[in-house]
Amino acid sequence: MRKKRHQVVSNKLKRKRKKVDLIDRKLLSLLNQRLRIALEIGKIKKQMGKKIYDPKREKEILERLRLRLRSRNKALLKEKDLEKIFSIIIKVCRRSQK
Repeated sequence: MRKKRHQVVSNKLKRKRKKVDLIDRKLLSLLNQRLRIALEIGKIKKQMGKKIYDPKREKEILERLRLRLRSRNKALLKEKDLEKIFSIIIKVCRRSQK
């Protein structure tokens, strides 16, 4: 009986990990899409003679995401973690524009 239960739990774990792997693939695809667009934005900024770093825009992005997170009744992600994740994403995109 114990062995059977262990097998059931093990199968659940495998299914959950497959779901996480699928989400990771989707996230990677979305991050690459975001980076491609950021590169295009960088080219446009250079043509316009604008600076790559736009702290006002970055604050707007983070605030919009925080508001969206707050509007979710059961959001599991904490604001400080959201800010850390997106600050890194923004920083990577900004560096790619140079």
